[in-house]
Amino acid sequence: MLGIIGAMDVEVNSIKSELENVEIKNIAAMDFYKGTLAGKEVVVVKCGVGKVNAAICAQILVSVFGVSALVNTGVAGSLNNDINICDIVVSTSALEHDMDVTALGYAKGVIPDMDQSEFKADENLIKLAKDSAEEAGLDVKIFEGKVVSGDRFIGTHEAKVYLRDTFNGDCAEMEGASIAHTAYLNKTPYVVIRAISDKADGGAQMDYPTFEAKAAENSIKLINCMIKNY
Repeated sequence: MLGIIGAMDVEVNSIKSELENVEIKNIAAMDFYKGTLAGKEVVVVKCGVGKVNAAICAQILVSVFGVSALVNTGVAGSLNNDINICDIVVSTSALEHDMDVTALGYAKGVIPDMDQSEFKADENLIKLAKDSAEEAGLDVKIFEGKVVSGDRFIGTHEAKVYLRDTFNGDCAEMEGASIAHTAYLNKTPYVVIRAISDKADGGAQMDYPTFEAKAAENSIKLINCMIKNY
């Protein structure tokens, strides 16, 4: 059973509307929609914005609902000049870019006392996502890449260059790496799928509201195919 997490209504509402035999559980102020889509059991939830909300949500999906895999869907800002608005990034790994314990001698992004801080996505889920994108017939490019997450909207050229140069990130958002972190600790497969809503630079604040809905729509089409093929 897949657990599908989106931060905002626009990222999950259309998936929830297609579910059958729906049961809703409210836990930690989040509504978890458990139902079937194309005969497959799934739990869909809006976690809210930010790493803490996302991590709590992911843990509930694992501990309460016993999902077999976690999928994070939504939008992101591009850090890679080859990845344009409405293109889709399927995560190869995810890292928390705002983890900074350099004062104690750690490199930026390193989480103390953990054996890794960059969490690799599940190869089977990556393949499923890419195959599902092809099946969905999306008129955009599909990239594999590194997702970097932090509790900060990236909207300046300087911030974009920093994340690209420091972490080699391909897109930036605010939840994926904390879901990956939770998945790693629970030995649960995960993948992050992000459609690009802006270029994470000086025009991001203008691009984001313009392209958010279209980008989310592409991501949702891909997710629907993933559920059917899982």
